[in-house]
Amino acid sequence: MIDLRNTFEAFANKKIIVVGDVMIDTYLKGSVNRISPEAPVPIVQFKSREHRLGGAANVALNIKALGAQPFICSVIGKDEEGNLFQRLIAESNLTDWGVLASDDRVTTVKTRVIGNNQQLLRVDNERTDPINSLTEFALIERVKKVAEKEKVDAIIFEDYNKGILTENVIQSIIEFANQNNIITTVDPKKENFFAYSNVTLFKPNLKEFKEGMGAQFEMEEREAFIEAVKGLQEKISPEYTFITLSEYGVYMGESDEHHFVPAHVRVIADVSGAGDTVISVATLCLTCNLSAKLVAEIANLAGGLVCEKIGVTTVDKEQLMSEVLAL
Repeated sequence: MIDLRNTFEAFANKKIIVVGDVMIDTYLKGSVNRISPEAPVPIVQFKSREHRLGGAANVALNIKALGAQPFICSVIGKDEEGNLFQRLIAESNLTDWGVLASDDRVTTVKTRVIGNNQQLLRVDNERTDPINSLTEFALIERVKKVAEKEKVDAIIFEDYNKGILTENVIQSIIEFANQNNIITTVDPKKENFFAYSNVTLFKPNLKEFKEGMGAQFEMEEREAFIEAVKGLQEKISPEYTFITLSEYGVYMGESDEHHFVPAHVRVIADVSGAGDTVISVATLCLTCNLSAKLVAEIANLAGGLVCEKIGVTTVDKEQLMSEVLAL
């Protein structure tokens, strides 16, 4: 019998690198009472501005919320937004020595304009072309340096297609991790879907999985789903294939075993950030040597809990532990 309370307490001894695309999520909030005379658009009477860490940095926040120590490895711009990102890192008590600043990048900012509690517009300021070879080399070396100095337990690849995770960066870090017995987990996007060969855990959502594999099926067609999974496993050979299936729960595959874990009935307020929580929880559970099925069950619960909250939020460790123990 596994003592899951001890497992959650063991998170405190874990060190995790999160490598990938970081960003700032900015929220401009106000009220809407009239339409502009200049164009048929609502006028937002400004009330507040809020900046939050987003992308790979939100995964780091989830790791921290679970009691472990995260290290962000990424590239930001040498710009005003980059300074703001560094400030948000410091305010969140995260270390920034894995974050590189580059002259030829911009710091990604997603600005959401919200009127009467409804999102009206999103403005993205970003560069999505791949980082250059010099920056690639610097990032790979920084990841290795952090991993060796801190003796990290796992590396999470958090891919948002913003150009940080190039094929060279991905493959160099996986090779290094495998040589040093470091767990690797991936939240992929379509662009580099098949670059993540030989990772420990590969975690697309259902949409990303279908797009990546060029597969068309309904979840009721279980055989077609399993065939697509086998196709993925043949291409990139992950130890575990973990697919989040929205209202259908999650799937965890290991060699010839297939585990389908149903979703729990919840009042869904907002699904944003759920994937960040799921990869964080799954990674920490793997570092504690839990079985594939148990990893899937706990991560599934965690994803459901954050969906009950509005906005991108981190998982509540105590709440998750009490739900896990109750089940």
